[in-house]
Amino acid sequence: QVQLVESGGGLVQAGGSLRLSCAASGSTFTSSTMRWYRQAPGNQRELVASISPGSKTINYADSVKGRFTVSRDNDKNTLYLQMNSLKPEDTAVYYCRQGWPPRDYWGQGTQVTVSS
Repeated sequence: QVQLVESGGGLVQAGGSLRLSCAASGSTFTSSTMRWYRQAPGNQRELVASISPGSKTINYADSVKGRFTVSRDNDKNTLYLQMNSLKPEDTAVYYCRQGWPPRDYWGQGTQVTVSS
C-alpha cells in the first residue's frame, strides 16, 4: 500500500522560500512519475510540476517556471519542491501524487500561505 505524506508548508512573506517534501512508502516510488499539484480556495486543483522516475523529464506550470524546482531522492523515497520568490498567488494546499489512474495515490496536502 502506498502512502504519501507531505510536509514543509507554512506561512511565509512574499519573496520568501519554502521547501516541501513528500515521503512515500512502498516499493513503487522509484519507478513512478511524481507530481506536485496545488489547490487554492474556490479553484480547481492544478498541476505544478512533474518529474520522471529517473529525473530526466521535468515539467513545470508556466506560473512557477524559474521559481520552483522539483527534485527527488529515490534512495529516500522522497519528492521535493523548492519554492523561491513566493507570491501571494502561490497560496494553496499543495499535494503530491504518485502514478496515474487507475493506480495513482495522493497525499493529504500541506498548506502554503504567502502574505503580501
